[in-house]
Amino acid sequence: MNFVFFVAKRLFKNKKSEKGASKMAIRIAIGGVAIGVAVMIISICVVLGFKQEIKNKLVGFGSHIQIQNFESLTSSESYPITVNDSLLRIVKSTPNIAHWERTCLKAGILKTEEQFKGIVLKGIAQEYDTTFLHQSLLSGSLPAFSDQKAGNEIIISENIARELQLKTGDKISAYFFDRNIRARRFLIKGIYRTNISELDNNLVFTDFYTCNKLNGWQKNQCSSLNISLKDYNNLKATTQKLAKRINVELGTDIHGASFATMSIEDLYPQMFTWLDLLNTNVWVILILMTGVAGITMISGLLIIILERTSFIGTLKALGARDRSIRRIFLWFSLFIVGKGLFWGNLLAFIIIFIQQQWGVICLDPQVYYVEQVPMEINWTYIILVNLATLLVSVCVLVLPSLLISRINPIKSIRFE
Repeated sequence: MNFVFFVAKRLFKNKKSEKGASKMAIRIAIGGVAIGVAVMIISICVVLGFKQEIKNKLVGFGSHIQIQNFESLTSSESYPITVNDSLLRIVKSTPNIAHWERTCLKAGILKTEEQFKGIVLKGIAQEYDTTFLHQSLLSGSLPAFSDQKAGNEIIISENIARELQLKTGDKISAYFFDRNIRARRFLIKGIYRTNISELDNNLVFTDFYTCNKLNGWQKNQCSSLNISLKDYNNLKATTQKLAKRINVELGTDIHGASFATMSIEDLYPQMFTWLDLLNTNVWVILILMTGVAGITMISGLLIIILERTSFIGTLKALGARDRSIRRIFLWFSLFIVGKGLFWGNLLAFIIIFIQQQWGVICLDPQVYYVEQVPMEINWTYIILVNLATLLVSVCVLVLPSLLISRINPIKSIRFE
């Protein structure tokens, strides 16, 4: 084993022994592996970053789990649930729960002198986590959200502001229809943008008190109880546990409203199905790039073996077995793959670093929901890509290495 490794190492480091064709073959093999690994790593980081970015936006406005009135699922109207001690006791005692908050919804119309726009007014209380709202804010500031008094201030999206020709500091009339028409005059406190049309086209934020009064509900009633989790990976299990305890065991609130417990993936199935389809694209890229790396390595090894026919014949004449010589060239190929992996990883991380720092690769937010290509590094996947490339490259090189057994030492030395 020491002899095989020693000879392979000397062959790899001895650049003077490389002839024209083998020198070019080695460079092509290293380049093929490097490009393949770089493309695979970047593809995985882009898909992971893209999925995480979209998921964060959906969760930022909708939380991981929502407890609603069952009638709201089959109607365009929002029906209330009562948040009392019994419901909160179940929520707080369930593992993996990080935070809960109330929201209230009311459909209405924003109207200027020339135009009008249908909206969904979303009332949020003081316990609402406004981190994502702050991150999405383009101008202005957030109102003081409260469930105790009306602030008459709203945050609208950039889409709504552009359509109605509004800006921060303007005042606008809003109309809400129930049995009677209710009118409110709001001050536009800020403008946000998420680049997700499902949210930006109609969602307007205000305080919980105002929205609750517009619905004519009691203080402890709301459209949904939103729940954030500590670990997203346990979303399905936590949703099922809450659904069993709330939908089945608790059943209804004090007013007879039936509960429905839904995860964010249940509320936006089309978005998460689309994100899951991206995994197929990644697998296609992984297979193609692995194939490219494997083919370049096979062709490179064949050229190297053919140009070192006399060397192989000499080793055989000195008593080396075919198996040992095959190992020499497999180790030699392994060194080439290792060098390709090094340059491929270096290239990938340089591109990822540049994109994360400066966002040089941009996208159309109307199509992709993000303005720049997001990239997220996952070391587990990166290590697996490197190991898989190494394993596949070595496996595909076993077949061309069998050519060594067909080389006749007498003829090869005489030929030289």
